Amino acid sequence: MLNLSAFPIPSPSALPASAPVADALLLADDDGTVEWEEEEIVLLHWRLLQAVAELGDPATPLEDKLDMLRWVFTERAKESRPFSFVNCIQVVACSPLSPLPYIGQVDADAVKEAIRGQLKAWLQATLHRYPAWVREAVQRHPEWIARHLEKNPQWLNQQVRQRFTQGDLFA
Repeated sequence: MLNLSAFPIPSPSALPASAPVADALLLADDDGTVEWEEEEIVLLHWRLLQAVAELGDPATPLEDKLDMLRWVFTERAKESRPFSFVNCIQVVACSPLSPLPYIGQVDADAVKEAIRGQLKAWLQATLHRYPAWVREAVQRHPEWIARHLEKNPQWLNQQVRQRFTQGDLFA
């Protein structure tokens, strides 16, 4: 699991017993708008950051990891958006409403570097769950695989299933 000393991410069991984010979704006005309390918004930022810990779990699907990495390593121009990775770090680290103790300003680039340092091992752990031909395809053509997964998150699983049922036509 993710272990960043500069920005500890607590386990889901540290979540408050009530789930105000989920409750807020159920309390939408007749016109569909939801009134969010500031604490709920901070908690939503925190929950997004918790998902980063899934990068270290070999059972996390490859597509989920790629989505998470696109979010973490987005372009600098997008980092100031409300629910960007960088913004989530700053909100959770600095808000008095955060479920974490006050941390203060955090260097998001340092957190990204810590993630980047673990990335190869995390991706390899996930890829080892796939057949050798999938690992080879991902290593040789990562952009091509990512494009297919972006269009259809189940694409890779479908390819594995198809090859398993049909057998390798080139073997």
